[in-house]
Amino acid sequence: GKTTMLNLISQYIPRTERILTIEDSAELVFNHPHVVRLETRPANTEGKGRISARELVINALRMRPDRVILGEVRSNEIIELLQAMNTGHEGSMSTIHANSSRDALVRIETLLAVSGYDASETAIARLIGSALDIIIQLERTADGSRRVSEVVALTPTSDDLYHMDYLYRSNDERG
Repeated sequence: GKTTMLNLISQYIPRTERILTIEDSAELVFNHPHVVRLETRPANTEGKGRISARELVINALRMRPDRVILGEVRSNEIIELLQAMNTGHEGSMSTIHANSSRDALVRIETLLAVSGYDASETAIARLIGSALDIIIQLERTADGSRRVSEVVALTPTSDDLYHMDYLYRSNDERG
């Protein structure tokens, strides 16, 4: 569902923009003229040659992308991705596992903390709040299909750094 959503959204990226994708295994299929694909690599049997998503994000930024699309945030690559989103790479995208839009923000905070990002809670919230514009939450239904359950615009205020405007919420048993 997440990869399908990224593929769908990518259709709206202007064809003049340079896109860099970073994935563990290439699943994104963009019909776009300016795509550079990067893939992580596990270590070999001697424990050498590993290329992490974080290393690829750092190197991708040297390749003058308009957008960086990271297949999935799992670890410390979140630091560079958020900083990129705050320094001229608006429209960059990624996926993350979380149970709700609000939980996604908590998960990002947690990834920053365990990655050694040393900043106050307020500074972390400002970094995240200024980097993210929209959160699209997908859910798997009882029959196994996936659907969009929430679309949230993040509009930070001085009182609420994670102020969320719900643009869409599915009608389900949660209300």
